[in-house]
Amino acid sequence: MNDSLGPILALIIALGFYLFIAYCLFRIAEKTNTPDRWMAWVPIIQIFLLLKIARKPAWWFLGFLIPLVNLIVVVIVWMEIAIAVNKPNWLGVLMLIPFFNLAIIVYLAFSSMPQIPETQIPTTPPSIPSA
Repeated sequence: MNDSLGPILALIIALGFYLFIAYCLFRIAEKTNTPDRWMAWVPIIQIFLLLKIARKPAWWFLGFLIPLVNLIVVVIVWMEIAIAVNKPNWLGVLMLIPFFNLAIIVYLAFSSMPQIPETQIPTTPPSIPSA
């Protein structure tokens, strides 16, 4: 009976990780006011949600399918996501390192977004000099 418990336990752990990461993506989408947050729960479609959060066109999905190119695309997309939640963009590079990538997703999902002080918010748009 112990032999049949291993695969079931592995499946439960994998499902738990999947649901937790999906929830983190949902939280990141909430923080960035990205529509279609439900996409966080659907495999493969999650990539389109990442592209929406990063404000990249949908055709970038193809970059995730090409070996080696996908590494560059992952870094760029996660750099843009980090910027979207007011965090340093170099976090995107750490997404290539196993276990760090999980920690970064959790950090981006659950850390607070720093508020811009009122003194730094421009009240009038910049003027364009006329010729």
